[in-house]
Amino acid sequence: MTTVVRFAPSPTGKLHVGNIRAALTNYLFARKTGGKFLLRLDDTDSDRSTEAFAEGIYADLAWLGLKHDLFAKQSERAPEHNAAADKLRAMGRLYPCYETADELDRRRKRQLAQHKPPVYDRAALKVTAEERADLEAKGRKPHWRFKLSGNSVEFNDIIRGPVHIETASLSDPVLIREDGRFLYTLPSVVDDIDFKISHIIRGEDHVTNTGVQIEIFEALGAAVPTFAHFSMLVGAGGEALSKRLGSLAIEGLREDGIEPQAINSLLAKLGTSDPVVVRATLDELVADFDLTKFSRAPAHFDPADLKTLNHKLLHGMAFDTVAADLQRLGVGGGAPFWEAVRDNIQLLNEARGWWQVVEGPLEPVIEDAAVAEAARALLPAGPFTEATWTEWTAAVSAKTGAKGKALFRPLRLALTGQPHGPEMRKLLPLIGPERAAKRLAGQTA
Repeated sequence: MTTVVRFAPSPTGKLHVGNIRAALTNYLFARKTGGKFLLRLDDTDSDRSTEAFAEGIYADLAWLGLKHDLFAKQSERAPEHNAAADKLRAMGRLYPCYETADELDRRRKRQLAQHKPPVYDRAALKVTAEERADLEAKGRKPHWRFKLSGNSVEFNDIIRGPVHIETASLSDPVLIREDGRFLYTLPSVVDDIDFKISHIIRGEDHVTNTGVQIEIFEALGAAVPTFAHFSMLVGAGGEALSKRLGSLAIEGLREDGIEPQAINSLLAKLGTSDPVVVRATLDELVADFDLTKFSRAPAHFDPADLKTLNHKLLHGMAFDTVAADLQRLGVGGGAPFWEAVRDNIQLLNEARGWWQVVEGPLEPVIEDAAVAEAARALLPAGPFTEATWTEWTAAVSAKTGAKGKALFRPLRLALTGQPHGPEMRKLLPLIGPERAAKRLAGQTA
């Protein structure tokens, strides 16, 4: 049997790290098992779904390298969804309900006041044909609920092990709204059946839904996929991330200069027993991917880890890999500049700051005027090489008697305006003799 998995975002917002963790996990599982990865837009919510958000989803997945093999839009599959609804109606598993939202809310409040679970009481099943006709004559339109069996649904979760869902403790779920539009559940199951989804891999917030969906799979006479529910992301201190996910949108991380493989490397290992190690390619992540290594414990996500991994990635990147991005940032200097600064940046866009140091104009910091003046007088004619710094500072030390920090700090401040940074032996040739002389004289250059 061919493995087929899916990532099914709704185009109602931007993708964030929580979404991408699900996409990446499914992608890696598909590649590891030689299967197929379906991208399915769950766009049945026409009020909130937009083409702009859909385009953002495509762009984010492409940037991360998560290429899909199959594609579908739920909004284009209404005939299949309607056929399934008709089948369930004919079986007596999909029944009309005429309560308003206000009536249901008051009923729930009464149940809670009586210390009863707020489970739908199936009052609609007692409505006679006459009463139904009268309600519809008054303009009431039904919503449609799926009649659960009331039995225990059992399945073996790859991550969580044996799971039991008592459907008697659940309300019959609404599958179709009053206006005839489908909610998430039925189209999702129908599409999973039609695209032969073999494994459904998603967050543990869907565990209870799984009991409902399994009953719908079975009612439609379909094979039930294998399920795997991974733990939810929490903050570094264990706090809920749900309210912060908007600030962790993939688009924003990209604009901040985070590399795609830093994101992939971190999210692929969160919640597993493996250490987080930066990987340069998705193929490397596929090679050591194992769904059974996922734990039920919460997965701690710290945005600072992205910068740490990003720094390691940049450190190992050849100039050719980043040349186009540096050009886009307005950074010149070619390979010599990149090799000078890559160890000193966590984000690629930080290279702009060091290019400003090289190109100027820069206002120097003259901390020790005597050292700066002696250094300017001893500055050799260009062109500079990496050997120039060592030879020149030796001469300045001999002339002034300054050594160590007393020598190097005033020179770095005068030439770069910064107390720390890339190796000066690499920066000095990029700054060049003319700018170096002016800065040592205290002039902006």
